[in-house]
Amino acid sequence: MSSTGLALTHVSVLVDDQDKALEFYRDIIGLEVRQDMAFPGGRWLTVGPAAQPGIEFILENPAMNPSPEASAAAQARLASGAQGTLIFRVEDVTALFEKLSEAGLPVDQPLVDQPYGMRDCGFLDPWGNHLRFAQLLG
Repeated sequence: MSSTGLALTHVSVLVDDQDKALEFYRDIIGLEVRQDMAFPGGRWLTVGPAAQPGIEFILENPAMNPSPEASAAAQARLASGAQGTLIFRVEDVTALFEKLSEAGLPVDQPLVDQPYGMRDCGFLDPWGNHLRFAQLLG
């Protein structure tokens, strides 16, 4: 942890169906379930990469927002494509690209070698969030 005591622990990913999101992020992407419990007003559901136990993605439903205005705004974002972005580093981006393509995920960016030393690709999750996967070259 930094000298300021500041550390990122959670990032919200907007979805409209937490059960479907759990199946997608656990079974297709390969994240592990961290928490799955009821709380007043909803369900607290988080997933994360096994190699990073300190980071969790909240699979957030618009109804979890504390105010009707915030809930409506989140619902509007979902209706137009949530547009969040998650970027993952992987060991074999080519194999992952093939796996996710075969699973029918919409390709947002085909495999490309970037001038900054990465080979990466992008997909959209079922809610319009961007998922990018990158492998270090060389």
